[in-house]
Parts: sequence; C-alpha cells; structure tokens
Amino acid sequence: MTFNTTRRQMMAGAAALGVASTFRSAFAQDIPAKPEAGAIKMGIEPWLGYGQWHVAAKKGLFKEQGLDEVEIVNFTTDADLNAALASGQLECGNIATHTAMAFAAAGLPLKIVMLLDVSMTADAMLSDGSVTDIKGLKGMQVAYEEGTTSDLLLNYALAANGMSVADIQKVPMPAADAGSALIAGKVPVAVTYEPYLTLALNQNKKTKMIYEAGVAPGLISDVLVVSDKFLAEKPGQILALLKTWDAALAAYKMDTAGARAIISEAVGAKPEELATAFDGVTYYSIAENKTQLGGDYKNKVMPAVKDAATKAGILTKDVDGPGLIDPRFVAAA
Repeated sequence: MTFNTTRRQMMAGAAALGVASTFRSAFAQDIPAKPEAGAIKMGIEPWLGYGQWHVAAKKGLFKEQGLDEVEIVNFTTDADLNAALASGQLECGNIATHTAMAFAAAGLPLKIVMLLDVSMTADAMLSDGSVTDIKGLKGMQVAYEEGTTSDLLLNYALAANGMSVADIQKVPMPAADAGSALIAGKVPVAVTYEPYLTLALNQNKKTKMIYEAGVAPGLISDVLVVSDKFLAEKPGQILALLKTWDAALAAYKMDTAGARAIISEAVGAKPEELATAFDGVTYYSIAENKTQLGGDYKNKVMPAVKDAATKAGILTKDVDGPGLIDPRFVAAA
C-alpha cells in the first residue's frame, strides 16, 4: 500500500448514502459561507493525530471561523466514542478509516469530510525485550484494544508473517492500559499508540519497538466524520470546522514547539516526552485533502484498509469505502 504525500471499533445505526467523489465547484453551491448558529459536540481521544483541534481551542480559532461553541468531548476508549456517535450524542467525531467503514457496514449514517492524519511510527507494537520480531509472538500474551487501530496493526503484522491471532494469547484492554501492563510485567507484548508508546519506552529502557505502522503507510489513518443529520442541517458549520483545522495546522507549522506543548498537555504528557513521537504523525491540510480525497486516499488507501480490516475480522460486511467520502466541504474550503 502506498500513500504519497509524505482509534478506533464498530457500533450500529441506520443506512448511509454514497456520494460522488470528484471535485467540482458545483458541489459547494449549497454550503453557506457563514456557519449556522448553535453548539457542536465533537468526539476525540488522546491521540496526537487529533492535536490540531486542541491548538484551535487554545488559540480561539473556532470563534475566528464564526462558530459559536465547539465542545471537544474526550473519550479514553474507541468503544465509548463510537457509542456516542452511534447514539447521536455527537455531531462529529475523529476516528480511524477502518472504523468509519465499520460504522457504514453496521448502517450508521455518516460521511468522511476530511483526512486528518496518517500514523507512521505513532502506532506500534512494544516488547519487554523477550520478543524481537513478529514470529516470536507465537504463544505469547499480547495486550491490545480489540476492534481498534491496534487490532488492525496486530492482525496485519501477523498475516504478513504467515500467522494469525490464533497463534497468540489475546489480552484485550484499552490502548491506554496496554503500555502500562507491559511496564508492570503483566504482559510481554503490547500494541498501542502515542502518547502511550513514548511513555512506556521512557519508563523502561528494556522496552523495544518491534513493529510500526509505517511498514504499511496509510494503514493507520484518521478522518473527521459527520452524521448525515449534521451534514443536512448545518453544512456551514462543517465547512467552518475544516477551515479551523487548516488554520490550526498553519499555526502549528509557524510555531511547532508552542503547538506541540498545547497538544502534549491535552493528551496528558510533557513536550519533552513526545519529542520524537510527533515525527511519527503526518497531518493533512485542506490543500492536500483536495488531492488525496479524490486520489490516493480514495483509490489506494481505502481499498487496502478494507482488505486488512476484513482479513482481521474487524470488518465483517462489505462496504463502499470511497462512497463514504463527501468532498464538497474540502472543495469549498
């Protein structure tokens, strides 16, 4: 799988409609330039890839784009965030590509409106030193959060080495706890993501990273999804959200150290603890989205993610991945 520009479980709902994914200015005609009034609830987890929303909140960028109130609702597990999306408690959420597909397969009415990030070394598998490669996992206990990016990465790594989850001892737990379980000696191997990777590596120098998401660029990618109800009722707010992300990313590039300090605090870590972790994440601007949503992301990454999620048993029904993309907002931004 290639991705040229360089958590995260499923719930149920009702049917989603596909949209064309070519970019034409006509798509933007029904999107007001000024956002509608009202508050927005956005679901998020302590993942670096969603960091620009924290920058936006700290710097008042939501209000600069005309949004009355954006409440960033924090979740510690994929299951809780996904349940909130499925039940209509949130207007939008930040989730992994494979999770968006799983939602659609389950019938949840939502659309992908923006590619946020791709993880290269920020999702990975850690060992206490007793295991040095994937083949060494046979018969070993492995801690990871089922149905998430960690599950996807684990299954991909095993399949690439002629193995499956039947060859390991599964130890299901939230990604936030997997690294701690490794450090405490409860398991020899854990699959998780930043900031938990760096925190685990810093606490025990014997801890080693034995497999990274960058082995399959794009496998671990995140998107902003919106409910069909939100899309129909408040398209101007969605456009303003995308512009806010872009403004935050511009601020991040202008003052990377300052922005990283904001994000680090938001995810519960110190900037120095995540000095190299940020380098494992690639953020995407609106300009890059205009290329990716109708290009490599749609045509290469989504099919590859769908294949990996299906083989891992995470995705159990067929779904039109590209049909989930609504490119009108990126086109209008």
